[in-house]
Amino acid sequence: MKSKLNRFAIPYVVWMALFVVTPILLMVIYAFSSVDGGFTLDNFTSMGEYLPVFTRSFKLAIIATLICLLMGYPMAYFMAKEGPRFQRVAMALIMLPMWMNFLLRTYAWMSILENNGLINQLLGALGILDALGTDHVQLIRTQAAVVLGMVYNYLPFMILPIYSVIVKLDHSLLEAARDLGANSLNVFRKVIFPLSIPAIISGVTMVFVPSVSTFAISRLLGGGEELMLGDLIEQQFLGGAYDPYLGAAISMVMMVIVVVCMVLMNHFGEGEEQAVML
Repeated sequence: MKSKLNRFAIPYVVWMALFVVTPILLMVIYAFSSVDGGFTLDNFTSMGEYLPVFTRSFKLAIIATLICLLMGYPMAYFMAKEGPRFQRVAMALIMLPMWMNFLLRTYAWMSILENNGLINQLLGALGILDALGTDHVQLIRTQAAVVLGMVYNYLPFMILPIYSVIVKLDHSLLEAARDLGANSLNVFRKVIFPLSIPAIISGVTMVFVPSVSTFAISRLLGGGEELMLGDLIEQQFLGGAYDPYLGAAISMVMMVIVVVCMVLMNHFGEGEEQAVML
């Protein structure tokens, strides 16, 4: 039986080797290689000039992740407390935008945030633009627009894992807490929230990782003026500043930072979960 299971695992191992391990190895090789194929650390030492891009990327990704958490947790909690019919409708509304192409969703926000877009047209119709003495409010090509695009696209990745955990909580634990005299606030603070921390960690990871490496959102909603790591890496491989060695070095550093953040968050989540068990 065990040998059969091992044989079934062969396609998975081959897939991982070809499409996960091999690209990472190639990235590491390129990161430590020069144009003539020799070993060098110049690709890493020359990254100092891009420090503002690293700072901006992680700052906007953290802001977007926090907003998703502040919005997603109450929504997930409220959904889990409602009946099955409401949960199905809410789940469909959350998933509905994800059935549409990622780029189309971002282009839709461009038409909303443009200087002559829907929001500015509405502000003009209400006379707000005249009161401000301007013909438009600058919404697009700003960091706020980039964060908005991240939150809109990645919010479901925060809601779904938290909802899945809260809705499956053992109701006997909640009833036991109430029987021991805990009010609703203490039940949430002492039982529900600690038990949902692993889901929060999962949601934070699922939002933060694509946010810090995004390039389509920052390019379209930031207008190329809010350069992020994804845009910078794309420029090194596909843009006029073709330098795949530098692009690989930036990718490697970003991957290491993200992995370290994930390990720290998972360690924190395990510590909280153990504290609750005790």
